[in-house]
Amino acid sequence: MIAFTIPGFDLDAFVNATLAEDLGEGLPGGGHDVTCESVIPADARFAGVMDSRDAISVCGLPIAAAFFRALDPAMEIEILLAEGAQVIPGTALMRLTGNARAMLTAERSALNTVQHLSGVATLTRSYVDAMGETRARLLDTRKTIPGLRHLEKYAVRTGGGHNHRMGLWDAAMIKDNHVLVAGGVAEAVRRALGAGVADVICEVDRIDQIEPALEAGATRLLLDNMGPDLLREAVALVAGRVPCEASGGVRLDTIGAIAASGVDYVSVGRLTQSAPAADIGLDFRPL
Repeated sequence: MIAFTIPGFDLDAFVNATLAEDLGEGLPGGGHDVTCESVIPADARFAGVMDSRDAISVCGLPIAAAFFRALDPAMEIEILLAEGAQVIPGTALMRLTGNARAMLTAERSALNTVQHLSGVATLTRSYVDAMGETRARLLDTRKTIPGLRHLEKYAVRTGGGHNHRMGLWDAAMIKDNHVLVAGGVAEAVRRALGAGVADVICEVDRIDQIEPALEAGATRLLLDNMGPDLLREAVALVAGRVPCEASGGVRLDTIGAIAASGVDYVSVGRLTQSAPAADIGLDFRPL
């Protein structure tokens, strides 16, 4: 297994579980690749090249390599590009030589992973570029595919973005429904601080909620669904007392104006929720 780590992510467990799902382990008749076993000789060897058919920001190659090595520890693998590299269509990403059955069995799991993560990284890079020369930083959200959060947030970092909170445990984010139950933004913030929470992000969707949230002790404001003009007004009112984050309805064609409003962060759920898979292929030849 190659040396590749993401904090909080168990690469071996992910690879094993993904391959087990594809092989049908534990199901009647499962646990093997019936096509490879019936068509490909056990000692056959292949050489392969993984390449991109799109212009992409590359992400996930070390994870793809782990799939192949899980089935053929002796497989020769050459990763040709660093994570985050921006490439043109037709660029070779990885070369492999090894057992043909192992290569074919691991192929789809490896490609699925690289295609999805490169898609997230590529979309993230397009949003970062669209923000232009502003001081705002692009953030992801918790809108991730269950079980893939650490991988998808890694892809956001690879594409030049930054991570918002990882989950429900590392910061309090007070949203409209919390405010509804608590009876107001100030009371909701006070309850969170009173419970010993150090990081309290408070969502506001009106200018008149800003001062109560700040006076109660919010450590960051999430300015929800505000246009550029209203964002500038909110940022001026906050006057640097806490960081400000713009969120809601952010698109590629609007993020430049939103980032230029003076906010510190812009969060975009579609980075992980709606990124299209990159077109990446893997071609083999027998040895």
